[in-house]
Order: sequence, then structure tokens, then C-alpha cells
Amino acid sequence: MATVLAAQIEPSFDADKLSYEIFSILESKFLFGYDDPKFFLTGTPPEFPAGKPKSGSGKVRILSIDSDGILAGKSLAHLEESLRRRSGNSDARISDFFDVAAGSGTGGILAAMLFTKGKDGWPLFTSEEALRFLAENRRKIISPAGNGIFRRIFRTSRSDKIFRRIFSENTLKDTIKPLLIPCYDLSTGAPFLFSRADALETDGYDFKMSEVCVATSADPYAVGAVEMRSVDKRTKIVAVDGGIAMSNPTVAAITHVLNNKHEFPFCDSVEDLLVVSLGNGESDSGRRDRRPSAGDFVRIAGEGVSDMVDQAVSMAFGHSATSNYVRIQANGFNTGKLPISKKKNSSETKRLVGMGDEMLSQKNVESVLFRGKKIAEKTNAEKLDWFAGELIKEHERRKLSIFPTVVFKQATPRTSSATTSSC
Repeated sequence: MATVLAAQIEPSFDADKLSYEIFSILESKFLFGYDDPKFFLTGTPPEFPAGKPKSGSGKVRILSIDSDGILAGKSLAHLEESLRRRSGNSDARISDFFDVAAGSGTGGILAAMLFTKGKDGWPLFTSEEALRFLAENRRKIISPAGNGIFRRIFRTSRSDKIFRRIFSENTLKDTIKPLLIPCYDLSTGAPFLFSRADALETDGYDFKMSEVCVATSADPYAVGAVEMRSVDKRTKIVAVDGGIAMSNPTVAAITHVLNNKHEFPFCDSVEDLLVVSLGNGESDSGRRDRRPSAGDFVRIAGEGVSDMVDQAVSMAFGHSATSNYVRIQANGFNTGKLPISKKKNSSETKRLVGMGDEMLSQKNVESVLFRGKKIAEKTNAEKLDWFAGELIKEHERRKLSIFPTVVFKQATPRTSSATTSSC
């Protein structure tokens, strides 16, 4: 019967358009939580908020970093250099060209380093500095697994010390732009999302950046769970690795923007977004002559979840995925599988940076609407250069627009009151 019906209906542009609209509605409803019956049944987009210009008010720019930030650090160093070259501003930073950043695990540490304000008002690190720091201090941040309560306490205190040295007393309120960093809270049995927007609402959701970084990178096999409290001591969580809760935080970032009408008043759909998602590398099939360990299964699960998020986001963007969504991924290796030396090793740092160079030269696999996956036409470096051009265009457009694309909340130092600024 299905074959007969298929033969009677000739393919047409209208049919393809209708299929695309239906698929977009389903993706919007189930991936991003839209629950407007009129929109779901009729396919009619929800009305713009009062005052939104018909020609649009620009695109919200989102940076998402997977749970291993080493390869992402190389991508960001390349992107930042491209932005400086194209904008003519040798002091340009990643935070100048993004409105929201989300990072998980080591990716969360990287995001925190690039979006937390220093005493001079500038981000604490450039992308190149952050990459070098992560590569040189990998043995301190990502400790080898081991047994014993005293070993775990030592590792936790060691990473806590290094993060306190970096971030001092800075909290989530001290970030330049909205920041999202996940962990898994054992006390509630659910993911917990550290959010600048929540921190500005109440001190009960404001945490020290040093403790946020410890929480999102707390390997349960190496350091166990980390108990921490909010600035006002009212909120307590027992955290483990953000990569377990949310190895690819892209959906969390998109959902945050689409539902945060205070800071993003004119953002209604994925077409109003510019998103770059930085992967942590996908390992090959690995050794088949041994039984996978518990760590192997965690890694495999994390890679699978990350791929599924990329697939879902690509489908949600539909035909605009080629212009609004970029996924940077490495194939054939994963920095998480590299052995970690017990001493500072310059050759290990060079090897990690070299892996980043190799990743930039690769053409990765990307999802295509209704067509599965295919090898990308551009290398990762070429995709980042193209995306830098799109970020520059949006940056320049805002200089001439009378409508703000974003209206950021700003906290009065060390108080819970907030003001807003437009961009």
C-alpha cells in the first residue's frame, strides 16, 4: 500500500517544504521544549514580541565546548587569531564575539578562563594562553585513577589550589558574558547547571569560579565527588564530572537562550542563532583483544551522547545548519586516552598541541538533514575561518542597528542587585 501511494505522489518543492516544516516543528517541540498548540498544529511560527523589527534583530552567538577542552583550545586559538586578522584588532578576544558560552568538564574550565574578568576588566586568558595552560597543567587537572581516600583528597586539594590561584575570589557573577557549566549532583541524582543568569538572580546560585571548575572536572574514578556550597552557603551540591552529566552542552546553551527573554528578547528560533560546537575528539575502535574497562564504557557512552546531541541539533537547524551551526570534531584520536605523566613534560605538551594541529587539518563527519552523515567539504580550520567571517558580520551589523540583540544583566560588585546593558 505504501508503495502504491508513493507512486501516486510525485516529489515536489512544496512537498519537500512541508516535510521540512513538519520536521522542524517536531524538533522544536521535543528538543527545545516549545509547547504552543497553535504552532504545533498549524505550523504557524509564533508571533514576534512587540517591537521586533520585521527584518530581524541579528543573531545570538553561542560557543559550546565538549568535556575535553584540549582540542577545543586549539580550535579557539585558531578562531581568535582569525578574528583578530579579519577585524584588524590585535587585542580582540573570543568573548568579544560571543554572547553565551557553555563548557563541560575541561571544556568548562576553558570557557571559565576565557570569560571570567580579570582586575583590568579583560578576560583572564587569551585562547592561546588558555591552551598552553591546559596542556602544561593536564597532569594536575586530570589525575590518573587510583584508590585510597588520602590520594583522592590530595588530588582534589591540588586542583582546587591551582584554580584558586587563577580565579581568586571571582564568582559566576564576575563573568563577562552569560556562562553555563554543568556537573552531576549526587545529592539530587540529577545534572546541575552553574549559570551566570541564575547567580545574578540570587546568591543561592552563585558559586566561586574555582569551585565550579573543580566540580565540572571531578573525575569520579580519580577524586570522587566534591562537596561545595554557594556563596551564601544556602545551596549544597555533591558534584562529579560535568562530562558525565552533559558531555556536549550545546542543547543546554540553545535552550537557555531561547527561554531567556530578558537577555535575548528577540531570539525566537534556531534561525536567530549562530552556534559553534567544539568536540573533544572521537577515538577509533581501539583494541579488540581485551575486555573494555569501566572507564572505556564511560568514554564510549560520552562519545555516543555527544554525537546524538550533534545529530539532534543539526536536524533542528534543518537547512539553515550550513549557515548557522558549525561542529568541529577530530576523528581517530581522543586526548582523554593519552597517558598522563607524573612530571611536567614539555614533549607531552608539544604532542597535545600537535594533535590540535592535526585536528584542524581534518575533514570531519557532519550530519545532513534527512541524509544521514557525510564527510565535510571543508577542513576544520576552513570552517573556523568561515565562521569567524560570520561573527565579524554580526559584530559590525550591531554597530548600525537600533535594536539590541542582547540585553545583558550586570551585577553590582558583590551584591545581588542587577542592572542591564544592551548590545
